[in-house]
Amino acid sequence: MYLLTIGLGAVLVLLGLGSYVGSGAQSVTALIPAFIGLPILILGLVAKNEGRRKIAIHIAIVLVLLGFIGTVPGVFKLFSHLGGAEIERLAAVYVQSIMAVLCFIYLIFAVKSFIDARRK
Repeated sequence: MYLLTIGLGAVLVLLGLGSYVGSGAQSVTALIPAFIGLPILILGLVAKNEGRRKIAIHIAIVLVLLGFIGTVPGVFKLFSHLGGAEIERLAAVYVQSIMAVLCFIYLIFAVKSFIDARRK
């Protein structure tokens, strides 16, 4: 699970940096995926240590859950756009949607990991 955590953190950092540069560095809010991703990445690295793994992964899951909750509105805006509505800051909606999907997938794997650990 820690490798998945490291991977998600790295992807979110890259997503944030890419959206910031892609938007012409106009707004710091484009870095929000990186602001969430960096602590997740660090927690994944901390989780390499088996003695600290449980707490680090649990904290990472809380951050991912917060990231998911914060970006779900972007998914709804994306569906509105696909339905024909005009959306301001469309690039932000795409980034939010990508982040929401990544966080959701991570949360699915986290739940599966908890179930598997419980069975052992």
